[in-house]
Amino acid sequence: MIEINIGASKLLYFCLENYSNHKNNTTTMEQLPNFERMRADIETLQELVKAEFLELTEHPLNFKADIAVWSILECIEHLNRYSRYYNEAIKKAIAKAAATQAPTQYKLTWFGKMSIELVSPSNTKKNKTIKRMNPTGSQLSKTSITDFLQHQTELLRLLEASSKIDANKKLVPVEFFKLIKLNIFESLIFMVEHEKRHIAQALAMKKKD
Repeated sequence: MIEINIGASKLLYFCLENYSNHKNNTTTMEQLPNFERMRADIETLQELVKAEFLELTEHPLNFKADIAVWSILECIEHLNRYSRYYNEAIKKAIAKAAATQAPTQYKLTWFGKMSIELVSPSNTKKNKTIKRMNPTGSQLSKTSITDFLQHQTELLRLLEASSKIDANKKLVPVEFFKLIKLNIFESLIFMVEHEKRHIAQALAMKKKD
């Protein structure tokens, strides 16, 4: 889930090295984004994308201020690539946890907390992107925007379903290293925070055009 292009052995070393900083992660709902807040964030993202990007022509959508930065469509397509994997992974996890009940307290695993911190909009550090998740050089059209909006509609359904089960279940395999699993709740937080980060990036690119 972390956007960093390193081998499996290096990844495990990286994770273990950071373990001591992320051990105590049992947190009450008052300290974490709850389901209502995540729902509101997703709906806001949908409205922003519709209002800011849907009516643009492909020229501003593909505009790059610099070859090293992503265009609006590249930002959105990057999110689509994550959604194609994680929406389906979360859906399968929910099905496996269908017989459980919602907990009174939600938890972040140390790896989940670290992943969320890396993609948070408040983290201004640039992260390297896994090659298959990097849309640079792709031929993109406004279909990327309609795909994004569809993924958000699906994510809202997954959010609703997750609120009714034990979302602390570690059932969501990390895309780039499937031996590591995140719990359902932190997977949803990761998705929303990641999307907020890159939609903000796309909005900044619009201003530069």
